[in-house]
Amino acid sequence: MVSEFPPSFFDRADETDDLDFYDQPRLVTHIDDGAIAAVGALYGELGLDGRVLDLMSSWVSHFERAPDHLTVLGLNEAELAANPQAAERVVQDLNSDPVLPFADRSFDAATCCVSIDYLTRPVEVLVEVARVLRPGGPVVITYSDRCFPTKTIRGWLATDDETHGEIVRAYVRLAGGFDPADVTLRTPVRHRGDPLWAVVARRSAVSP
Repeated sequence: MVSEFPPSFFDRADETDDLDFYDQPRLVTHIDDGAIAAVGALYGELGLDGRVLDLMSSWVSHFERAPDHLTVLGLNEAELAANPQAAERVVQDLNSDPVLPFADRSFDAATCCVSIDYLTRPVEVLVEVARVLRPGGPVVITYSDRCFPTKTIRGWLATDDETHGEIVRAYVRLAGGFDPADVTLRTPVRHRGDPLWAVVARRSAVSP
């Protein structure tokens, strides 16, 4: 599925266990206030509600208003426990196990906020996202230019923000089950703070 990416694209400088790296809770935000506001505005614009899955989540999910039922999946139990918008919490390392522990078509939407660059098996994860989304449900993947570089895949570190959008678009296409993805810059072009980019694709009405 990932043959179109060059060798070592998904390698990282630090290949130690991700659960060990994220063992200590980091109750901080990883983008600035302007980018956070852009995430919340995007979720509101898309009308994300009902049963929503927030992948690679932490202590904050950036919804302006919490969905009816928000499931947060991440690496640190304490961070997830501190998330006030969460109704359900799941600790799972998607790099070790990309299979989501949810039934088919059990979510109305899925999000992944500023974390896609850490996935070493992103296409497999998105195959699972397509499985658990209801037809027409969006997957919303946002990214910025901040990261933990030792845990970020080499292919991401070697490319710029515009190319990152094409990388994520390729992940979605290779996963199958989604309509073509849109890539947009959600912060102003001359924004002085962290940029916020979004890749949005909807679950196809017809299964692959």
